[in-house]
Amino acid sequence: MASQRFNRNDDLIVENHPKSPIAEAFRSIRTSLNYLDPDNPIKTLLITSSKESEGKSLITTNLALTVAQNNKKVIIIDADMRKPMQHRFFDMTNFSGLSNILMHEISFEEGLRKTQYENISLISTGVIPPNPAELLDSNSMDDVIKKAKESADMIFIDAPPVSPVTDAALLSKKTDGVLMVVASHETDKELLKSSIKKLEFVNANIIGTVLNKYPLEKNSSYNKYYYYYGSNEKM
Repeated sequence: MASQRFNRNDDLIVENHPKSPIAEAFRSIRTSLNYLDPDNPIKTLLITSSKESEGKSLITTNLALTVAQNNKKVIIIDADMRKPMQHRFFDMTNFSGLSNILMHEISFEEGLRKTQYENISLISTGVIPPNPAELLDSNSMDDVIKKAKESADMIFIDAPPVSPVTDAALLSKKTDGVLMVVASHETDKELLKSSIKKLEFVNANIIGTVLNKYPLEKNSSYNKYYYYYGSNEKM
């Protein structure tokens, strides 16, 4: 694991551009989550996509920050052990984290780290293991989620895309809901249908989709935020 840090703070749109239309869009998603089922609120939310580079990690981070701004304690769990991103958004190292907790090398408390933002804590992926699916489908992962629920008001799990690996489908069984990120003009319709079927096969609770990378008019005052939010995102 490289020791280099990757500063991607500018991708935290709700913090750096709180008055932008995109920040407002995240607040609208937060409101929708709150009113989805008031009697049984979503506490553990898995965010995934059909394929790579649709912006699921960026969506996860900004949505988590939006909830935290509402005076809620939030934990982000980076479960994408194929291409971890969350530590980069928060300019943190990734020497140890989820994989190390699951392999009983460190405790949950040691793997849970506070970020520079109020009410936000992160469990990064840690050392990339050779068997991510087996670790994520383990009883130890159940314990991690249980402890996270005891420590925060809401947990966001950044999962790998559905189509290439089974990780997201396995994790979906352990969470209250699944949010699919769809890249405008990029996501293949048949691939999306296939991904949804894979999740439905394990009885995942798919609560909705987020349309990302929507092309705005070039002359629109919103256009610079589209570039930030969509076309500049690289997994």
